[in-house]
Amino acid sequence: MRMALGIEYDGGGFCGWQSQSEGCAVQDRLEQACAGIANVPVKTVCAGRTDAGVHALGQVVHFDCAVDRPVSAWVRGVNALLPAGLAVTWGQPVAADFHARFSALSRTYRYILLNSPVRPATDHGRVGWFHAPLDVERMREAASRLIGEHDFSAFRAAECQAQSPVRTLHESAIHQSGPYLIFVFRANAFLHHMVRNLVGSLVYVGKGKHPPQWMAAVLDGRDRSQAAPTFDASGLYLAQVEYAPHWGLPAPRLRSPQLAHAELQ
Repeated sequence: MRMALGIEYDGGGFCGWQSQSEGCAVQDRLEQACAGIANVPVKTVCAGRTDAGVHALGQVVHFDCAVDRPVSAWVRGVNALLPAGLAVTWGQPVAADFHARFSALSRTYRYILLNSPVRPATDHGRVGWFHAPLDVERMREAASRLIGEHDFSAFRAAECQAQSPVRTLHESAIHQSGPYLIFVFRANAFLHHMVRNLVGSLVYVGKGKHPPQWMAAVLDGRDRSQAAPTFDASGLYLAQVEYAPHWGLPAPRLRSPQLAHAELQ
């Protein structure tokens, strides 16, 4: 039997998605809890790996298990064995050819940035922060230049293991709600640190360090050293993974108060 799960987590309590020898990763805790229900080891595959400090509302995983359990066991039962910052939101039996990563059509990341002279307190760890005023219209113009199929080497981490730096960015938008800026990026896939590097460079444009057309010049140059430093992980959320309708997976919901601002369409 192949089972798909939707999960959400507060990335501040974990060392990222991928399993670590210290057992501190989301994958470690999820597999331990699933094994507690199955009474056999369980190995999960995710739609997109997230780094330490990065959150998820719409992460999707799959695993194979020969043990028959009701869906409620994979949701409520697993949740009873998970730490407070990690939860299964839904479970769904799927066909054997479903793959959480390779069956995905797109991923959507949202970055929540507090643009305020004063650093966040109650939002600490859940939003990014920049203290100086930002010109949102200039940032939107720069963001629009990223849409399409491009070589994103300029926004790729040195340790990125992807075989190709070419990605197709379907959406690159910035919404504003009071002091919060919500960056929305939807692509077929993302490179390591790609979203955080894009946000950092857009902030450079917003604070007046570079004009909007600089963003396209950096993209075309394919030189990581010419882009801005990697932005803080705190405000980054894997918000949604899109699959073809025939898989029958539940539609994701934005469940975080911080991401309620992003429903501005």
